Amino acid sequence: MRRFATLLERLAFTPRRGVKQAQLVHYFATTPDPDRGYALAALTGDLELRQVTPSLLRALAAERMDAELFALSYDYVGDLAETIALAWPDTVSPPSEPPPLSALLAELQRAGRAELPALVAGRLDTLGPSERYAYLKLATGGLRVGVSGRLARVALAEFIGVDIAAIEELWHGLTPPHAALFDWASGGPRPEPARASLRPVMLATSFDDMDQRALDPADFAAEWKWDGVRVQAVVEGGVRRLYTRTGQDISTGFPDVVERLNFDGVIDGELLIRKGAQVAPFSDLQKRLNRKRVGAAMLARLPAALRAYDLMVWEGRDLRDAPFDTRRAALEAAVAGLGDDRIDLSPLLAFESWEQLAALRAAPPEPVIEGLMLKRRASPYLAGRIKGHWFKWKRDPMTVDAVLMYAQRGHGKRSGYYSDFTFGLWDGDALVPVGKAYFGFTDAELRALDRFVRDNTTDRFGPVRAVAPLKVLEIAFEGLNRSPRHKSGVAMRFPRIARIRDDKPAEQADQLDMLRARLPPDGG
Repeated sequence: MRRFATLLERLAFTPRRGVKQAQLVHYFATTPDPDRGYALAALTGDLELRQVTPSLLRALAAERMDAELFALSYDYVGDLAETIALAWPDTVSPPSEPPPLSALLAELQRAGRAELPALVAGRLDTLGPSERYAYLKLATGGLRVGVSGRLARVALAEFIGVDIAAIEELWHGLTPPHAALFDWASGGPRPEPARASLRPVMLATSFDDMDQRALDPADFAAEWKWDGVRVQAVVEGGVRRLYTRTGQDISTGFPDVVERLNFDGVIDGELLIRKGAQVAPFSDLQKRLNRKRVGAAMLARLPAALRAYDLMVWEGRDLRDAPFDTRRAALEAAVAGLGDDRIDLSPLLAFESWEQLAALRAAPPEPVIEGLMLKRRASPYLAGRIKGHWFKWKRDPMTVDAVLMYAQRGHGKRSGYYSDFTFGLWDGDALVPVGKAYFGFTDAELRALDRFVRDNTTDRFGPVRAVAPLKVLEIAFEGLNRSPRHKSGVAMRFPRIARIRDDKPAEQADQLDMLRARLPPDGG
């Protein structure tokens, strides 16, 4: 456990990706099994361990610490696990040698709900501050040390001495503590991929970052970018699976799609709610996400469909090394052969110049279209976000001038700053919250916003501060839907702070009616 605590500290205070990767490789090389495998699973988010809730930790803190002192400490630190790790009274001096990571995880997994408080408190009594922090981060399921799942897998690939694509091909068929992978690193056999497992997904980069003049439009195919969920439909050896691009198996939540996967292969596409030919807004799809089961009424009211746009494997033939044009021709034949109106093609668009394509992008035929996808015709299907092959060219975002109303501390590296902002619009003379934004600002702007929050706090509600309605923020967002769950009646898609409008007084911020006027006519 001590090695893992040291690793988390180093990762949290290391800004450079390359150095983080080196630290992970060193950890894998110097830590025995199964601890390194469980650490890998924790970093990639593959540990099923979320029983220890913030309310449980607050209750433990209330038993051991002065309430006012803890509240002040939490307000200053901003992260619950870190506050408890630092402020927990030391009962053993010096702290005893902690058990292995695997042993701590095992007892957390075995413990029932009633046993957890005493178990966690007992462990905190025997650990030092660094180990307490690592233990609490593990127990609550949120490490937040600036390491993505992919970076952890890249480090593993370097440690084993293979390409990252080899790890990605195997990953979703393996389970912690990944003994087979570490055995492979020691000269053992390459693990066999699981049947009907996720294949590594190809991702796009932003077309706005490219010099269009340097690219020939004839080299690219274009299609609409649909506002759904990227999925991979896999059928192999009679096993049918539907995965999100991150590897979440959503098969049981979308039986109406899975039952129609009457083929042997792997189709890359978009999961949509489609009522006849009409694609429903994302908010309809969202109602079915994260459900293990759906009832007959919901299946009838929100029917799902698969819109295919690439073919990775078909009837035993791996097509990923073939150019896009070849895969597209095979995809068209495959979808036509299925003859299923719930599995259709994402149509290709006719254009001869970037100007023509820009005109299409500015006036898509359906409001649920986010923009365009551009795919180099000669490109193979490559895992990851490889520059120069696939591009996303999103529509220009909508914007609104809103007033900052509330702020909350961030997490991880932002735990010392107020970085989660709630903003509102005027409804007559009253401000009504319309959304939250967590990004879009520079480090310097974050510091300025944090200072504004501290200097203009009017009230406190636990970790949330209300601020004087003085600061105007330009908010950019990708879409808008009606939402009965929000007081404003609207919900924004991907809101972020585009600009801090210190030039604009708060009374000149936008009205809620203006935002409501942008809603789709049918309301989704």
